[in-house]
Amino acid sequence: MMTEKKKIDLGKDKIGRLVLKLALPAVVAQIINLLYNLVDRMYVGGIQGVGTQALAGLGVVFPITLIVSAFANLVGLGGAPLASIFLGEKKREEASKVFNAGAVLLVLFGVLLTAVVLVFCDPLVRLFGSPDSSFVYGRDYLFVYATGTLFVMLSLGLNPFITAQGFSFTSMFTVAIGALLNIALDPLFIYVFEMGVRGAALATVLSQGVSAVWVVCFFFRKKTAYRFDPKLFLPKIRTVCKILFLGLSPFIMSVTESAIQIVFNNNLTKWSGGNSDYTAALTIMLSAVQMVCLPLNGLGTGVQPLVSYNYGTGDSARVKQTVKMVTMIALCCSTTIWLVSLTFPALYGYIFSASPAVMAIVKKYTPFFMMGTVMFFAQMTLQNVFIALNQAKISIFLACLRKVILLIPLCFLLPYAFGVAGVFYSEGISDIIAGIVTASAFFIMLPKILKKRKTLLDGQGDPSETAAVPPSE
Repeated sequence: MMTEKKKIDLGKDKIGRLVLKLALPAVVAQIINLLYNLVDRMYVGGIQGVGTQALAGLGVVFPITLIVSAFANLVGLGGAPLASIFLGEKKREEASKVFNAGAVLLVLFGVLLTAVVLVFCDPLVRLFGSPDSSFVYGRDYLFVYATGTLFVMLSLGLNPFITAQGFSFTSMFTVAIGALLNIALDPLFIYVFEMGVRGAALATVLSQGVSAVWVVCFFFRKKTAYRFDPKLFLPKIRTVCKILFLGLSPFIMSVTESAIQIVFNNNLTKWSGGNSDYTAALTIMLSAVQMVCLPLNGLGTGVQPLVSYNYGTGDSARVKQTVKMVTMIALCCSTTIWLVSLTFPALYGYIFSASPAVMAIVKKYTPFFMMGTVMFFAQMTLQNVFIALNQAKISIFLACLRKVILLIPLCFLLPYAFGVAGVFYSEGISDIIAGIVTASAFFIMLPKILKKRKTLLDGQGDPSETAAVPPSE
């Protein structure tokens, strides 16, 4: 394994050093990635005269952009851990097959999603619960954004394969290049060229395009373990299924995030009488949740190569040491943000230039909306470690638990008891319950998972089975 400057050994180097080298760039990358959405919303929220309506429009279409990203995660976060396990087993050819299959899938998904979103742009904005006053802004943003779907697929979907080789800083630069360009282009297109929300979308498309070129060029460099190989562009169905099965958990997490926002938006429209101030406030609160989710998600995905590689070699002690360290870091981070959110909820309103009416809603309901974020150390970070251990089935269940099993029913039921406030209460309650279940399941199952792996490697089974076939747990 080679990084940009110095060789690292995922099987022998000190865990603390590896966690720092792998996780820190991934966390920074997720924070930078967060800027893609936050910068758009901050600039759009500041548009004179229509800022609140435009911000609400972006909040409505944001779940659609999440679905696009979900397909990239389906391939990238499903394929990269498999490739890391194969590398741990010294099966470089198998890892290369996974990579090329993933590249083909990303292109196919990119083309199909572009066509679907462009053709059904207006109905999608309506479906996702847009108030009439915000419809035009959501539609304009989504239509332009859709033209860059292939860029999103390539930049987000191939980047985990860079991280999987240990090139964590290169992976970080993939995100940083696009995000910094987006920050520079947003005010130019929105205000100078007077393009409004279209300008925000165009800035994002161009930025993602540059990121996509950067990440594709990486796989033509000599130091990469994976290369584009036309002979592998027609992958076996078995390889495709392995990628998609393991990637189903992060895919479900993203898609259900979109589904719940449909439920949020429609319920807010119903129980607030169509008041777009509530939709704008929800957009701000969801952005605040992202401020917690993405860094913790980055921590989990960042250490995936370390966990997967040592899982592949059967070194249980290094896996346990990594898990212990990552859990403590994640818990400290989630607790800090949780305390800030409960103590200074108005902070998020100031960040997004909230109007007085929107600010009042943010201050009143943010402590309830974010009261479960303290448990995100489990829901975000440990969930990704489950994927690194190739535990697809339990990961899929836990991905469904928070949103599908808990949050969506609560979002429909609680407003009958608490009115519009019930919509905001539902998020916090479901986060607490799901976090407790996830943490409990992880620490109960981890010893069993590692014991089974050791049994396979001791000769009582085929060690490649764990990397090639979804486990039975």
